[in-house]
Amino acid sequence: LDLDTAKEELEEFIPHVREMSDTSIRKMAGRDLTRFKHFKQQGISIKFGRFSQKENDQIRKNIKEFLSLTGIENAEKLLFTCRYPEEKETINRLKSEFLFCEKIAEGIPRPWRLIYYRARKIFDPNNYKGRYTKEEKEKLKKYHAIHGNDWKKISEMMSRSNLSVAMKYSEIKSINYGPWTKEETQKLMHAVEDVIRKRSKLEAEKCSSEKSRRNLSIDREKLYQKLPWTEIETKVGTRYWRQCKQKWNSILTNKMSRGQQLYKGTKGLQAKINLIKRLYEMKVEDANDVNWEELSNAIGDVPRAYVQAKFYRLKVSCVPLWQRKTFSEIIDYLYDEKLPELEEKL
Repeated sequence: LDLDTAKEELEEFIPHVREMSDTSIRKMAGRDLTRFKHFKQQGISIKFGRFSQKENDQIRKNIKEFLSLTGIENAEKLLFTCRYPEEKETINRLKSEFLFCEKIAEGIPRPWRLIYYRARKIFDPNNYKGRYTKEEKEKLKKYHAIHGNDWKKISEMMSRSNLSVAMKYSEIKSINYGPWTKEETQKLMHAVEDVIRKRSKLEAEKCSSEKSRRNLSIDREKLYQKLPWTEIETKVGTRYWRQCKQKWNSILTNKMSRGQQLYKGTKGLQAKINLIKRLYEMKVEDANDVNWEELSNAIGDVPRAYVQAKFYRLKVSCVPLWQRKTFSEIIDYLYDEKLPELEEKL
């Protein structure tokens, strides 16, 4: 396909495709377009966001089958071939011969690149090494001063994954962990405003009529969905991206609820009761299948991240051994054990 046709066809599945680089679009057209069309015929929509347990299991199954098919010794050799220079040529030949790209993505309605990154995260032995020690944090700062954002090189020196070292550096370079100052809050609000204005300008340029440009409004969802938090982190300067996201959600919650204390006292009890009941009625097997937007109404007019955070606190504080339970088991426990207690208290 030529580039314009690829953009047009992919836009049905990836709404933001025109914001991507030409190289990424060409790769996606080659790896994903046929898969996306096949999923559409089955009535399956393309997914983004967190991977479900079912999808993680499918990735593990696909990798296991590919290893069995090719005789490659383990997942690390398959996914981190550069760590094995002596076997690199053989492994790459086998990957090409047995259609690695197609096989790894089988049965998963997501862009190939996201599936590949997820597989690397699951199977990287350097990815689950616990908390960073003081010495490791100092090393990380030193290596970053020398190598900048070359996370691949730094990860090899630290024996940690690329993602792990990048995320940890983002966290430790911040100098402020206390309450937000007025200046920091203003910087955050200006940073979010900048990225939203930039997006809105791009959309306005796509509009054909001058009237459409004049009447362009910002949908409320754009205030809290898929914001580029690492870019916002850079603009704020003194906080890392997760702090920025949490602070922004608290600002939005306060604005949208007009400052009402939605999770205090009697209102808080009612909100928990409503949340448990609505989750139980949904009968979903995985947290990724929950429509958190719709659930916002169970607590009040708030961002979905606020509801997700409240649910997390609820399960951690009320469900024993929640880490070992499936999502549906957690909901059943809350409904059977916690709900009657909350209703009586109310």
